[in-house]
Amino acid sequence: MALEQVGGDVVDAVVVNDGHVLLVEGQGGWGLPSGVPEDAETEQATAARAVYELTGFLVDGSSLLESEVAGRSAVVCHLLSEDPSGEAQLTAGQLRWAPFGEAIAAGLPTPVRTYLEGHSPV
Repeated sequence: MALEQVGGDVVDAVVVNDGHVLLVEGQGGWGLPSGVPEDAETEQATAARAVYELTGFLVDGSSLLESEVAGRSAVVCHLLSEDPSGEAQLTAGQLRWAPFGEAIAAGLPTPVRTYLEGHSPV
């Protein structure tokens, strides 16, 4: 599983916790954890699986965001475990919790930015 997949569908996981969103380091810089659906897997299940495999965090894939690009979707996920498992593909240095405002300015897809703007802490 990679942060960016070439071809096929890609599901971005928007993991939110206490006014922050989880970003992972990839070849193009910081972005959302993402994965490709397995056979008969929903977008929500793909997002939860991708986050666990990449980061070790357990999340629920709860809300599918409206997509602006064919073949790419985003799912809002809520953190279920404070501490990641030791089975993550990425190291702690390749993960970061960015405040919503910083993540919005980082060039995330429009539906993700819109969601974060509507849920930013006051």
